[in-house]
Amino acid sequence: MNDTFFAGSYGGDNAKIGPMSRLECKICWHVYDPAEGDDCWQISPGTPFAELPAHWRCPTCDGSKQGFMVVGN
Repeated sequence: MNDTFFAGSYGGDNAKIGPMSRLECKICWHVYDPAEGDDCWQISPGTPFAELPAHWRCPTCDGSKQGFMVVGN
């Protein structure tokens, strides 16, 4: 595991998550739910976290995608 991420962090490792995994921002606790997508970034409902664009960031606090924590698979 990369020491720069908390245990349970996504860290850019798609093997840790499934297509309907929910992930939570470690800074502001915003939860990305694939069933809902992301209106701010115009991400359609049904889009898995692993398929978010590389430049996607937390719509609430601008935290990086890699710092999100896995909260449900």
